[in-house]
Amino acid sequence: MIDIKRLRDDPNLYKKNYKKLKKPEHLTKVDRLVEKEKLLRELKYEVDQLRSKRNTLSQEINRLRKEEKNADAVMKKVKTIPNKIKKAEDEYKKTEIEVNEILDELPNLIHEKVPYGKTEKDNVEIKTWGKKRKFTFPVKNHVELLESLDLVDFEASAKVSGNGFYYLKGDLALLNQALIRFVMDLIQSKGYVYIEGPLLIRKNVLSATIDVNDFEASIYEMKDDDTVLIGTSEHSLLALHKEQVIDVPKKYYSYSMCFRKEIGAHGINEKGLWRTHQFNKVEQVIFCSKENSWKYFDELLRNSEDVFRKLKIPYRLLEICTADLSKHKARQIDIEVYRPTTEDYGEVVSLSNCTDYQARKLNIRYEEKNGREVVHALNDTAVATSRALVAIVEHYQQKDGSIKIPVVLQPYMNGKTIIKKE
Repeated sequence: MIDIKRLRDDPNLYKKNYKKLKKPEHLTKVDRLVEKEKLLRELKYEVDQLRSKRNTLSQEINRLRKEEKNADAVMKKVKTIPNKIKKAEDEYKKTEIEVNEILDELPNLIHEKVPYGKTEKDNVEIKTWGKKRKFTFPVKNHVELLESLDLVDFEASAKVSGNGFYYLKGDLALLNQALIRFVMDLIQSKGYVYIEGPLLIRKNVLSATIDVNDFEASIYEMKDDDTVLIGTSEHSLLALHKEQVIDVPKKYYSYSMCFRKEIGAHGINEKGLWRTHQFNKVEQVIFCSKENSWKYFDELLRNSEDVFRKLKIPYRLLEICTADLSKHKARQIDIEVYRPTTEDYGEVVSLSNCTDYQARKLNIRYEEKNGREVVHALNDTAVATSRALVAIVEHYQQKDGSIKIPVVLQPYMNGKTIIKKE
């Protein structure tokens, strides 16, 4: 959530920022929030004053009784105070709920580089890397290639679990593990600490890290339980230091299985690995001071670019526009790999700086000279293996239907250089 103190001191900062989103309802909410927050402070003062008055009058009654004097008049005054306190407290609770609702509705302050957009089509390409391979034979998509090599079974997984799941077999399953190990070693070499976290977390914890409107469309909830399956290890990593004061920076990475409903416009692939309900992912998360927030944003981007450069997969960077930017993010850059089968780019990495928006609700702070500050939290995909496998298979396919193994992955495949039909 946003910083209520900062908004109180400078509401125009938020109004100016929200004008870039071209959503006038946010400007109205800022005015309402300022008004309600002022009322909240007034009600708190009123409650404190009434309690103080009650204590003073109680002391006066005790004094009068000790002096054997009549205390009826004072007692009459005391009896009227509890109802006044209750009325003020009820109004305070009601106003507090309204304030928190608006705080949850208002988005983060966006970075100056975020472009305005009406739809995701207005995302801006800011960089490309690598040469698109020129094929001398008709290219096949990853499903055709992998099924012909007997490396996947989508029919069996559909019977067992439904569409959006898969069986990886033989060398493809080993390549998946090779990809995980390669990326983990790469991020470890950059000084990050490896964490394995829970795959189930409480709903109220998750609600601090994502927009609650995403629950129904993307989150698997446990029946008769207060927990949900994580959609990315970012969720449990962000909550690792909930309610703590920590030293910064803290640079983590984590491997996990991830689960997403993928309900909506895109849906899932009936057959294939590109959009699925379950996938493997290595995620990076950094907690840092506000002064170093954007320095680490650039570092995380270099890390993810390094992965695909070493895999020698052509990609581009997309600056995500206002229409496609989740409310908790200040800035987002996606990496999209080039797929020769679609002759288009597809997202494989999402880098986000959420500044102090998520950490404020999780109450994660660090010590500063002038007191405690809320940490800034950044997250970035190192690799989502199913999509990376699609890119590798389609990019490295050979005329005879075999698949070359990227050089950087060969040591993790016991020196094997090519996947072919045995």
